[in-house]
Amino acid sequence: MSCSSEKIRELKRRAADIREDIVEMIPAGKVGHLGGSSSIADVTAALYFGKMKVFRDPKDPRRDRLIFSKGHAVLAQYACLAELGYFSKEEFKNVKTLHGLLQGHPDVSIPGIEAVTGSLGQGLSVSLGMALGCRLDDPDVRVYCVLGDGELAEGQVWEAAMAAPNFKAENLCAIIDRNGIQATDATEKIFPIRDLKAKWESFGWHVIEIDGHDMEAILDALDEAETVKGKPTMILAKTIKGKGFDFAEGTARYHNAAMTEEEYAQAKELIRKMKEGV
Repeated sequence: MSCSSEKIRELKRRAADIREDIVEMIPAGKVGHLGGSSSIADVTAALYFGKMKVFRDPKDPRRDRLIFSKGHAVLAQYACLAELGYFSKEEFKNVKTLHGLLQGHPDVSIPGIEAVTGSLGQGLSVSLGMALGCRLDDPDVRVYCVLGDGELAEGQVWEAAMAAPNFKAENLCAIIDRNGIQATDATEKIFPIRDLKAKWESFGWHVIEIDGHDMEAILDALDEAETVKGKPTMILAKTIKGKGFDFAEGTARYHNAAMTEEEYAQAKELIRKMKEGV
């Protein structure tokens, strides 16, 4: 994609908006997944507002699909779905409440959500099945799946990893949010899975490595994935857990936690500066 500098700036603004919405969904005192939601914000902005086919009707059969296998990071997806007009931002204040539309993990009752996820390891299998089904009806439909790097310890991920090339699922593009931190510590300390590029290539995937916060690199990778024939694509996106929020970056503390009033105020100020810098 030969994107203009203005388009890149627009997508960066979108990513800043997503981070702002994430903070609104989990204000001071409310536990939520700040770290993993903000690490994938740039990729999510690029998908919804730079690459995917989306329509006014969230069930339009021509749409591309996005599955958040790392369902705990769905706050980033909720932000995009609200921007698309699928529900009101008024729902943000009711996230993770009994009578709220938006729960802590994706549910198909929410407009724009394609599958129930969050039981880690299942999303890639769901995405593969969806990609194969879409291929029968409309070969132009693409399916995207976002996985966490801690999630790769789940065996079902690797079953799907073997199956997708076998079925030549060229309309499937998976993205690993490689932020190096899972729920309680670094992935390298808990369950190290090294040489990811070589591993996915050995299963028959086309693999692209990028900086997951470089908007132009994200768009180029998504474009490259569309040109690949006869096999699925895996994008290894190197990211920073808690990206954009100094107090949360690179730490497991904000995998799932509540901000203090001071941190919430700091987060709002950081977002203000982020928007000014775009």
